[in-house]
Amino acid sequence: MARFGKVELIQVNGRGPEDVLVDADGGVYTGLDDGRIIRVGPGGRRIDAVADTGGRPLGLEFLGDESELLVCDARKGVLAVSVADGTVRTLVGEVEGAPMLFCNNAAVAGDGTVYFTDSSTVFPIEKWRDDLIEQTGAGRLFRRTPDGAVERIADGLEFANGVALAPDESFVTVAETGAFRLRRIWLTGPKTGTEDLFLDDVPGYPDNISTGSDGLIWVTQASPKVASLGRVRKLPSPARAVVRKLPTWLQPSPARTCGVLGVSALGEIVHRLEGEIEGFHMLTGVRERAGQLYFGSLVLRCLAVTRVPRK
Repeated sequence: MARFGKVELIQVNGRGPEDVLVDADGGVYTGLDDGRIIRVGPGGRRIDAVADTGGRPLGLEFLGDESELLVCDARKGVLAVSVADGTVRTLVGEVEGAPMLFCNNAAVAGDGTVYFTDSSTVFPIEKWRDDLIEQTGAGRLFRRTPDGAVERIADGLEFANGVALAPDESFVTVAETGAFRLRRIWLTGPKTGTEDLFLDDVPGYPDNISTGSDGLIWVTQASPKVASLGRVRKLPSPARAVVRKLPTWLQPSPARTCGVLGVSALGEIVHRLEGEIEGFHMLTGVRERAGQLYFGSLVLRCLAVTRVPRK
């Protein structure tokens, strides 16, 4: 395990840049809690408005080339957003005959197939803490093919969150925040259609994940495990309901320590960074590009950038 090295904080003109996506010029796209998607120029010297979804944009990917964004909006579903003029079109608004309650994160395959999560069928984004307390196991992973067909490929997930594809697209992996693990669904080869564990007993709560230019799958840890939450989850249902109704400051809360893992396609941890970053916490988004790591946060008004440590 290594500590974070030098980290640069880049202020943004809004709150909650939950995920990050980096273009070829070093610009960073992110979504804010007021519905806006912005592009932050290299070093934060310029911030441009890209679009407004009217919801809560979370996970971001490029859809094909860099002219269009794939956006998981917690309230609106899976969207496509034009970088040129901000036009927003809906790719998936409903699944299995009902609106998604908590669309969260996605990965896009080379042929345009989209893999995306619906974190919970019980609690919306405003009540994400409630789902972790109740352990609903109501998260799902879906696949949308280029012809628009949508199918569920995994369910029973403990708060389905980040999604990433293997570099060769042989499998897709999904983070289960509430279970501290990443589940893997095989897409090619003799195991096609089967599931297993890609990474178990993650040290903290895994949030967004992404496949880097280095071929590693990068995994955020928004917070280390919270002991008080573990105790609450063992209580009977009526007692858990009482805890859920408490003011947020009295509920189990994330710590300021955060971390990221760089994991090979074989499930081996290559990099493990952990610790406190001054002025930054609740690390929910990660993207590696050309040896740089870019971080997003669900609750702050800034992004963070650092170097991948040398081995």
